[in-house]
Amino acid sequence: MKQNVLQWMLLRHYPASGLPKVAAHLTEAILVNSKQSIELLNKSVADELAAVHQYMYFHFHLDDLGFAPLANLFKRIAIVEMGHVEALAERILFLKGDVQMATSGPVESITDPSKMLAKAIEMEQGSARDYNSAAQNCGSNADAVSKQLFERLVGDEEGHENEFDRQLENIRRFGPSYLALQSFGAATAPKPSET
Repeated sequence: MKQNVLQWMLLRHYPASGLPKVAAHLTEAILVNSKQSIELLNKSVADELAAVHQYMYFHFHLDDLGFAPLANLFKRIAIVEMGHVEALAERILFLKGDVQMATSGPVESITDPSKMLAKAIEMEQGSARDYNSAAQNCGSNADAVSKQLFERLVGDEEGHENEFDRQLENIRRFGPSYLALQSFGAATAPKPSET
C-alpha cells in the first residue's frame, strides 16, 4: 500500500522515463544515511564497552577495599551500559551493518575512589555530548529511530553522571571516612527478613 502511494506521487511529479533515476537516487541516499548511522552506532558500542570494562575494574577494586555500596553502584551502571551495547547492536543489525565489538580505549588503572568517580563523570559527560551530536546527525539524515535511541542514551548517561557526582560530592563534603561509614552501615543493616 505505502509503495503504491509513493509510486503514484513520484509518477505525478516525474515523467515515467525519469522514475528509475529518482528511485535509484532515493535508494542511494538511504544507503548513505544507513552507513553514517552504522558508523555512529559502532562508535557508541566501542564507548559503551570501554565504560563496561572501566566500571567493572572499579567495581573489583572498590569491593576489595570493602567499599561495597560504591562497588555495587559501578557494577549496576556497568550492567546498564551492557544493555546500551545490546540496543545499539540491535539497531546496527537492523540497518544491515556489522557490530564492531572493540573498546574505544584501554582500562585506566585508577584505585583511588575519588579519582574513579571523577573519571566516571568525565566518561559520562563525553558520552552524553557524543550522543547528542549523533542524535542530531541521525535526525538530519532521516534516521528517526537511531535519533531516538541516542536521545534515550543521553538521558541515561546524564543520570549516571548525577549518581557519580553525588557520591564524589559526599566524599568531598564528609571526607574519606564517608565510604567506610557507608560500607559499615550497609554491612550492619538488618536484612528485610530480620525485621
